[in-house]
Amino acid sequence: MNRLSGKVALITGAARGQGRSHAVHLADEGADIIALDICDDIASNEYPLARPADLEETKDLIEKSGRRAIIAQVDVRDRAALQSTLGEAVSELGGLDVVVANAAICPLGNHVPAQGFIDAFDVDFVGVVNTVHVGLAHLKAGGSVIVTGSIAGLLPATGLNGGNLQGPGGAGYGLAKKMVKEYTKALALTLGPQSIRVNAVHPTNVDTDMLHNEPMYKTFRPDLEQPTRADAELSFPFLQAMPVPYVDPADISHAVVYLASDESRYVTGQQLFVDAGAGLKMGL
Repeated sequence: MNRLSGKVALITGAARGQGRSHAVHLADEGADIIALDICDDIASNEYPLARPADLEETKDLIEKSGRRAIIAQVDVRDRAALQSTLGEAVSELGGLDVVVANAAICPLGNHVPAQGFIDAFDVDFVGVVNTVHVGLAHLKAGGSVIVTGSIAGLLPATGLNGGNLQGPGGAGYGLAKKMVKEYTKALALTLGPQSIRVNAVHPTNVDTDMLHNEPMYKTFRPDLEQPTRADAELSFPFLQAMPVPYVDPADISHAVVYLASDESRYVTGQQLFVDAGAGLKMGL
């Protein structure tokens, strides 16, 4: 406990899933939280995204830890809105020490139009860049930037059931996550002299809404017309070396807490795989 006492953390995509888990775990360790989420759907992304009530629930969970929470509905593609919202929140909380660029979508399916590529790339890479660059204006020596990558996004074209993540949205997602890897390495080198650390965490399948939806099930079970969760869970372990279908959001949050804390004060430019051996199995 209190590994993050006195720190303030910004987290995007915080209304549910990994983002909510990160917010709660960082708050449990003593951080005050700025929790942002779009809380609205994006047309090319067929599974529903979080709602305002989800973000309010995240706020309640943070406050149960005894920490301060500022929440706002913000689209990470809108840098001006991010800048304004973050500036107000930092003024209220007294600073910023940690940036967790987590917001992402994954609009899968060969029927998805080209807009799916645009939306996935704009949220998953441009949104990361917007979040980090807006946050850098407030970070000082000792600050930590943590970006959510993806094992699936790093797979070669033959990696997943003989093909890449399906359709234009899958292509945009994969490109964004590959660029996240190089972006975080280059930025870590750039910010090293300022003692600001930059790392990426690359999960395998995670037990969240991004995994549990019909387009994702069809990606893992292309042999079935209408695969169920039970059908997909038979195929989910394919990615991992360890015999599990997915990891828990908390498994990723433990890594995020470590990278946010002073325990990792000399850890930068790293690509941390929390993946049950998926990267090893796929030759990454």
